[in-house]
Amino acid sequence: MKPVHILLLVLVAAVWGFNFVVIRLGIDNFPPIFFSALRFLFAAIPLALILPKPDVPWRIIIGIGLVLGVVKFSLLFLGMSVGMPAGLASLVLQSQAFFTLILAVLVHGDRPRPTQIAGMVVAFSGVALIASTVSGDLTATGLALSIGAAIAWACSNLLMKKAGAVDMLRLMVWVSLVAPVPLLAISLAFEGWERDYQALTHVTWSGAGAVIYIAYLATIFGFAVWGAMIRRYGVATVAPFSLLVPVFGMSSAAVVLGEAFGPIRIIAALLIVAGLALNVFNPAWLRPRATAA
Repeated sequence: MKPVHILLLVLVAAVWGFNFVVIRLGIDNFPPIFFSALRFLFAAIPLALILPKPDVPWRIIIGIGLVLGVVKFSLLFLGMSVGMPAGLASLVLQSQAFFTLILAVLVHGDRPRPTQIAGMVVAFSGVALIASTVSGDLTATGLALSIGAAIAWACSNLLMKKAGAVDMLRLMVWVSLVAPVPLLAISLAFEGWERDYQALTHVTWSGAGAVIYIAYLATIFGFAVWGAMIRRYGVATVAPFSLLVPVFGMSSAAVVLGEAFGPIRIIAALLIVAGLALNVFNPAWLRPRATAA
């Protein structure tokens, strides 16, 4: 892999990790569901007018848009608004990898590798440790909503698989086109037009910056580079860089937001990252030996 491409993938991981700090700033300025609607609206327009629709059935695009755009991000933003610290959110959300594995077994009958099972046990032990620290900055509701967001992300991963090998940027732009209308409807119904109108008419620099960052950097730039690198080098080579996302997420939350991580949460973070590493790398010393013919 060329050094410049390594730097690009590290930059994407940093952008996605810092994204959780930006989400915190966003939901401090906008109602959570309304902020999610703005994110997808700006991610879709004007690129949906420029980039052609990917060769994917509408039912797949709409399905991903509803599950990923509406359900996953609504749960995540609501969770962070009611007591899920940004750094922990960046970590817990990575459990989507193991929920994806569980769903693949249940839906498609896939057979997980022993290392994947081991990684799942290790990672979920870390999530359990985080659950044991519920108090103060972390609420049970916030944690439950974040886990729900990870499950929704896992469901969208199965739909992504049905989309096949397509241009990731084009897919995300057209998926983003699906989400704003239902999100706006949900926001008007539950958050109220008064709150939405108040937020729009009193936009701060941090609020506007949060929308721009999450729409154009985290969504457009991130998925454009990630998709291009997967097409060039393959998933197996690119996927390990995702392990850096919670590292950047937790460190940036500590520096920018002043979030503190006690010993239990640090151990939990190490367990989750170790579980993800087992899932991604499949070390040779844990692989079952092939039987002789």
